[in-house]
Amino acid sequence: MESVDQIHLAQLTALAHPKRLSLFRLLMRRYPDRVPAGDLAETLGMPPSSLSAALAQLRQAGLVTQERQGTSLLYAADTGGSGRLVNFLVADCCRGRGDICFNLSEKDVLMTVHKTRKWNVLFICTGNSARSIFAETLLREMAGDRFEVFSAGTRPQSELNPQAVALLESKGHDVSPLRSKTISEFKGEGAPKMDFVFTVCDTAANEECPPWPGQPMSGHWGQPDPVKATGTKAERRLAFQQVYGALKNRIAAFAALPVETLDRAALQARIDNIGRAVGDAA
Repeated sequence: MESVDQIHLAQLTALAHPKRLSLFRLLMRRYPDRVPAGDLAETLGMPPSSLSAALAQLRQAGLVTQERQGTSLLYAADTGGSGRLVNFLVADCCRGRGDICFNLSEKDVLMTVHKTRKWNVLFICTGNSARSIFAETLLREMAGDRFEVFSAGTRPQSELNPQAVALLESKGHDVSPLRSKTISEFKGEGAPKMDFVFTVCDTAANEECPPWPGQPMSGHWGQPDPVKATGTKAERRLAFQQVYGALKNRIAAFAALPVETLDRAALQARIDNIGRAVGDAA
């Protein structure tokens, strides 16, 4: 039976290789999503054999979980395993003095910032044309008294999708504040400090949603891109409707959270649970 030290050494060894570290970071960004192996291979540019070996070592180290769905293998970050590694580093290596090893000076900022300003929330997708625009509009209208809401895309150039705007207008939303933006607008000098950053990209493959610098609370509420929907006009319209409905349910759940009374761990758990929501309806 492996000792605790051997287990943590295996975890650190697994993360020591750049490709395995990139794989683990990608799965953490996608958490709680379970990502198909093919999407991981395409995103990271890894041949199947190399990916399989990397996933096997991360699984053996207790950092990644595997689940079979039909003929596909789906992978997710094992937050329990990674949490135990972090706890070991803080409790043992740092002798319980997290203030020495980490910058914890802002750990309570999120819980007190509401006394001076609204919380800043950023929704990110690739084009800032539909999904993130839906999310921005919904949260602004549900809880604009508590949250300052923004959205942005990762592509250098984009524009609002006319069908997305039409759907919002048909549901009585104010679309006048909407414009297409890129994430560069929120990373420069003088940009607002984000308290929450949510990605609404779909699969790992062909989506460039990045991790956000700093320490905002984050969540991944992935939705398929309705702009890419095919079929009849009615089928394409339904794709927009379904994404709107799914995001509406998640954002309503987020807006209902007692943010000011939850510590970071509890709040992050609630956000992750919202990301696991199934059975969404418009």
